[in-house]
Amino acid sequence: MHLLLKDNQILNFPTMKIMGILNATPDSFFGESRVPLLEKAMNKAAEMIKEGAEIVDIGGESTRPGCDPVTPEEEAERILPLIQNLRKNFPGILISVDTYHASTAAKAFEYGADILNDISALNGDKDMADVAATYHVPVILMHMQGMPKHMQENPRYENVVKEVKNFFEQQIDFALSKGIKRERLILDPGIGFGKTLEHNLELIRSVDCFKELHLPILLAGSRKTFIGQTLGNLPPEERLEGTMALSAFAAMHHIEMIRVHDVKENVRIVRMMEALQ
Repeated sequence: MHLLLKDNQILNFPTMKIMGILNATPDSFFGESRVPLLEKAMNKAAEMIKEGAEIVDIGGESTRPGCDPVTPEEEAERILPLIQNLRKNFPGILISVDTYHASTAAKAFEYGADILNDISALNGDKDMADVAATYHVPVILMHMQGMPKHMQENPRYENVVKEVKNFFEQQIDFALSKGIKRERLILDPGIGFGKTLEHNLELIRSVDCFKELHLPILLAGSRKTFIGQTLGNLPPEERLEGTMALSAFAAMHHIEMIRVHDVKENVRIVRMMEALQ
């Protein structure tokens, strides 16, 4: 299993890749991940890289349930200085841009971003697939039922695992039709995006079925609501242990990537789990 990067270098997965979350937003659900000021954001990025993050995922719009969207212009204004400074100061780190706006993505790639993390799986903006193909970047295809504003109001599935897998197959075909190479695709089942507690748990339990698509898998459940619900309605600040359990599970199942707020703790548990296998 490997990923083809924008410069045609190959990213292999001898161990799990840890993606650190950097939210240049005022309203993300986990307060400690909000770093809207450039100096503070750069310090946070440096800390995550020192702790073992190989990818930094930068977002300029909160996608928590019920959130209001921001304009592409405002989103770009929040993230571009951070991408530019991160690329200058950490030339070897991979930078992922978390956006579903094609104009934001294009600017981010011009400023040095390496990976597109699109919660809409190329469906949110008609120009996004063309942008990804033009810049030859890897694309994270995430499953989501609805959009963040209303996605948790009444999520329904006949068979959540089967439907998410079918969605991936459709979006893979779409990406290929737009000129995006298969070796540049990553699959994210979208934990917490238009799913109930049981939907989320079932997707995680069944994550191995997505390996049949022969693409890298990203699990992104860090500090999300389903962890709090499982452990007695804990707030985001008290969901670290649950997140680490998810990371350990991912390591046991040889998942290629996880996206987390707390890099040090999750790197340590993942590396220990890998050593024990």
